[in-house]
Amino acid sequence: MSLFGRRKPPAVGLDISSSVVKLLELSQQGGRGRAKYRVESYAVETLPPNAVVENNIADVEAVGQAIRKVVKKSGTRAKNGAIAVSGSSVITKTISMAASLSDKELEAQIEMEADQYVPYPLEEVNLDFEVLGPNEKNPEMRDVLLAACRAEHVDDRVAAMGIGGLDCSAVDVEAYALERACRELASQWPNSGEDLTVALADIGATTTTLNVLHNNRTIYTREQNFGGKQLTEEIQRRYGLSLEEAGMAKRNGGLPDSYGPEVLDPFKEAVAQQVNRAIQFFLGATPYNNVDLVVLAGGTSSIPGLDDLIHDRLGVDALLANPFTDMSLGSKVNAQALSNDASAMMIACGLALRSFD
Repeated sequence: MSLFGRRKPPAVGLDISSSVVKLLELSQQGGRGRAKYRVESYAVETLPPNAVVENNIADVEAVGQAIRKVVKKSGTRAKNGAIAVSGSSVITKTISMAASLSDKELEAQIEMEADQYVPYPLEEVNLDFEVLGPNEKNPEMRDVLLAACRAEHVDDRVAAMGIGGLDCSAVDVEAYALERACRELASQWPNSGEDLTVALADIGATTTTLNVLHNNRTIYTREQNFGGKQLTEEIQRRYGLSLEEAGMAKRNGGLPDSYGPEVLDPFKEAVAQQVNRAIQFFLGATPYNNVDLVVLAGGTSSIPGLDDLIHDRLGVDALLANPFTDMSLGSKVNAQALSNDASAMMIACGLALRSFD
């Protein structure tokens, strides 16, 4: 199974996170350059506790059953799906190869040299590459993105999809799925993202991932263990609830008046600190000396007022991601529900968009 995949029939985007499975189906109107997209179906299904641990599927059957449920809930008739593996499980490296090589020669050369870049036996990994374009310093060379992932990470996701009734058409990397979804956001940014350094903070249940884009291309990615589950656990501890009850109370309300100032506000401050810390790591590790814009994605990002707080604390404009602003909606899609979930659907959106690359 290749990581970037090859062209296949249109596929749903399927984002398997630590707490939920998200499905998104898009269609396209208009040709390349003037394409408009429509959301045909989408759904979200909660995963059982510990079905996915540290980005790895621990219970393939449970994840497969959740996929089956999310497919049924969405109403899609699609039989193919694109999935992604997390950046922490993927090794990527940009290498330069002779521009004169044919595609077949390029593939053979990369397979021959791959053991220089991959610290695992090649029979234990899925390996793929994507040509990025001419090398800026030497026109006789072209830059190639090499990606390798332990086969078990890919195989478990493909097996879960099979249980859920979908064939796997492509395996992507989460950072590149997010980059693709950002194309739908760039029209909302100053100068459509050109000459901008944009920090995309994807704040999930257990992991916060910082992806930094410059000129709308990913230049840096870093994961850290922090997410919305910490708020759920604090609600559980503070109010004597089960984890499931705490999660429902977090989503639906009904907590005491003290919840805002005593629990939610300190958590929002902690999120702002984590985002700031991740950005400082980026600035310290790269030649870049500033970030022009912060974009918030992931389920935790939709906490009311979080974007304003980050703007105040970091002194940088902060926006909540919504890749569906310029998309039309099919008759099966609940507009309000999609709007509520929009910032959490970035990876699923990027995966669904790859059908039209």
